[in-house]
Amino acid sequence: MKTIFLLCCCCIIAECFAKTITVGKGKNYSTIQEALAYCIDGDTVLVFPGLYKEGNISIQKAIFFIGIQYPVLDGQKKFEILSIRSNRVEVNGFSLQHSGYGTLDDPGAIKVYNSNNITISNNILDDNFFGIYIQYGKNCLIKNNQIKAYGIEEQQIGNGIHCWKSDSLQIIGNTVSGHRDGIYFEFVTGSIIWRNTSTKNIRYGLHFMFSNNDAYITNIFKNNGAGVAVMFSKDVKMFNNFFEENWGESAYGILLKEISDGYMLGNHFLKNTAAIYLEGASRMVIENNIFAFNGWAMRIQASCMDNTILHNNFTGNSFDVSTNGSLVLNHFDSNFWDKYEGYDLNRDNIGDIPFHPLSIYAMMVEKNPPSILLHHSFMVQLLDQSEKLLPSITPEDFVDLHPLMHPLPL
Repeated sequence: MKTIFLLCCCCIIAECFAKTITVGKGKNYSTIQEALAYCIDGDTVLVFPGLYKEGNISIQKAIFFIGIQYPVLDGQKKFEILSIRSNRVEVNGFSLQHSGYGTLDDPGAIKVYNSNNITISNNILDDNFFGIYIQYGKNCLIKNNQIKAYGIEEQQIGNGIHCWKSDSLQIIGNTVSGHRDGIYFEFVTGSIIWRNTSTKNIRYGLHFMFSNNDAYITNIFKNNGAGVAVMFSKDVKMFNNFFEENWGESAYGILLKEISDGYMLGNHFLKNTAAIYLEGASRMVIENNIFAFNGWAMRIQASCMDNTILHNNFTGNSFDVSTNGSLVLNHFDSNFWDKYEGYDLNRDNIGDIPFHPLSIYAMMVEKNPPSILLHHSFMVQLLDQSEKLLPSITPEDFVDLHPLMHPLPL
């Protein structure tokens, strides 16, 4: 009890002596570096409008670092602009531009080094190698930042928001474009990605690697080079996201590779080459999602097992499902398929005959991609008709036993 009392007293005393330091023309200090050298833990450093070219600015104290009307911190294409090396730092209201470039030390606009309880919010990041980079961080909040770069090749640009070996992060309400990956997680646990917009990035709008027990909710991933990838992870929750217009030979709405025990609910997959590509995925629940106007709604490789696909709407897709194997270890149930031509005599909205969503032509294209050129040809129409007469041509267990007659109100 005495220890707790002494800590509370120290905090109260620190707050009483905390001060506000101003930076700018006619203020306490003319440079940010001078103000940071003078301030102590708990102080607020207010930076007024202006262009500040001060090389690498390092924050090594627990302070509030606040910009007034977006003062510009310029890295001059040479420096990492802002380095945070202390716990309990807040950075708010700056414009950071033209960071240095380097593939060994990964410089960027804002980099957090082994620090906890960091808040980075309401900043504008333009033309930087990396945008915001967190390594060994915990309880950090990245919120409402605008992050834009102009990368052409992925080897020449870093990620917009890059998080490595961190825990309990909140990535909320940011917009990211023009980077290699919009948002990148590697060895990140217990974190949430919420209400972000990631568009026109060279590779992935979102990229997960070895990151468990995370969630991403109500994000927009649109027109990225290869879509979204969640790889080598488990217990990932994916709710109410939009995966749109990710087109290309190797593009998809989302790639699920070597992932297990995840849950996908209420997502919208619109106009992607392949909405979901599953490889080595197991024990996934894919429920209440919309698959509309994609090339493939789902491409399920033979390495996938124990996945449950139910209560989804499949409309306007060239292929609803395809696979490269004959062994069926996944379960489809109670989905709406616009290609279903069955009947419902008792009018319970459930088709009276099962639906086989895997067509023989989809299997042909999976094994021989150039055969896609025959799509809509007379020969393919004959295949479809023969398949209805001889459904045993495709795997018998690849079936939805309770297809819905009308789409779900998702």
